[in-house]
Amino acid sequence: MILKKTEMKNNLRNRICFYTAAMIIMGFLGCKDFLDAKPDKKLVIPTQLKDYQALLDNYPVINNSDPGSGEISSDDYYLTDIDYNALSQDYFKRMHIWEKEGLFNETTNDWSQTYRPVYVANTILQALEENNENLKNSINYNDIKGQALFVRARSFYQIVGLWGKAYDDKTANSDLGIVLRLNDDFNEKSKRSSLMESYQQILNDLQSSISLLPSAVVSPIRPNKAAAYGLTARLYLSMRIYDKARLYADSCLQLNNVLLDFNTLSKTATYPFAKFNKEVIYESMIPVPAPINNSRAKLSLNLYNSYETNDLRKTLFYRPNGDGSHRFKGSYEAGANLFSGIATDEIYLIRAECAIRANDLASGLKDLNDLLKTRYSKVNGTTTYVDFQTTDQKAALSKVLLERRKELLMRGLRWLDVKRLNKEGAGINLLRNVNGISYSLPANDNRFALEIPQSLLKITSIEQNPR
Repeated sequence: MILKKTEMKNNLRNRICFYTAAMIIMGFLGCKDFLDAKPDKKLVIPTQLKDYQALLDNYPVINNSDPGSGEISSDDYYLTDIDYNALSQDYFKRMHIWEKEGLFNETTNDWSQTYRPVYVANTILQALEENNENLKNSINYNDIKGQALFVRARSFYQIVGLWGKAYDDKTANSDLGIVLRLNDDFNEKSKRSSLMESYQQILNDLQSSISLLPSAVVSPIRPNKAAAYGLTARLYLSMRIYDKARLYADSCLQLNNVLLDFNTLSKTATYPFAKFNKEVIYESMIPVPAPINNSRAKLSLNLYNSYETNDLRKTLFYRPNGDGSHRFKGSYEAGANLFSGIATDEIYLIRAECAIRANDLASGLKDLNDLLKTRYSKVNGTTTYVDFQTTDQKAALSKVLLERRKELLMRGLRWLDVKRLNKEGAGINLLRNVNGISYSLPANDNRFALEIPQSLLKITSIEQNPR
């Protein structure tokens, strides 16, 4: 498409800003200083669908930069005093003990990293809108638009999960949400939306993506309908709208309900799970931060002891350190980095929990038992797992929540679960003991919404979270 000169100029300004990596943290203020520099001749203005697909296939930006702050802050691991004191980054130390301030690096941090895919998505969505007449009849137009909407929704969801309070429909209109950037204009003034507006935007993006995405994709690094259904189920779970979470989990499993048989995996392997294994619906990962590197983080002993002897997760997720502690080896990334994508086991657990909350124990326990049968050892080809049965809704809910924690270990979900369940009255208080000092994070404390990086506040006028 031949663009008008003014459009070319505006697009060039935006693309220069977008492709300049150093611009990411400064993006909320403007890009004047960078526009004064001579553009790199290698930079091009994407105008074709293949260009947009290439941006969406940029694995390091789109799939390989999920935030780890929630996992650092969660209670599934602990650090010895030696390992804590050996951390060279003070901000990681402060995050580990739930300090109110100074939680992030001044330059690159989870906030800046998680907004990067938002800028990619916005650049593509705006370009698709501008070039609509030329591109809309292409067979790939809807797919690429759906991917961009999914990417933006997923990033917004991660941001609101870390920097927003737990969702409560009674206060969501007044609670602070996130900065909803819906275009690629770096000069637009940043402001925080309400929590209600933030969640509604994510839902809008996901609903639109579902109608556009294909049922099958060439690789799980690209989202499909099942991924969009699964992420919507996760979102509604966070909002505690359990009937809709169940509905979308069911839609996801109608498209993909495959589970791994853990009996087929090697207990002695350093990392037993293959990347892109058949449970993976959508691939993404957390580049493991220093505090939760598996050479440093010790997994909760109480959690480890909650697995039965014939539960294969006890040997496939946990590796003994030789001193009575254990490190994590169960990532679906086939390495030390943490899987944070969407997989069928999570969706089974969402559907099971929501069915039980609706007092449909038969359906909920069937999903739970179907999952757990694949996790227990077999003797002569028959599982040693005995179906869990109860007519007590409270007992069934307690069981499914325990299995959720055991199954989704180190997936970047525990922090969100603690926030959500505390809104249900769970009263989960987090505790740490470091260098002889006890630290606590009481249920529903303001610190469950992390401090917005100070470096951002220096260049914008957005509000800090209450401390």
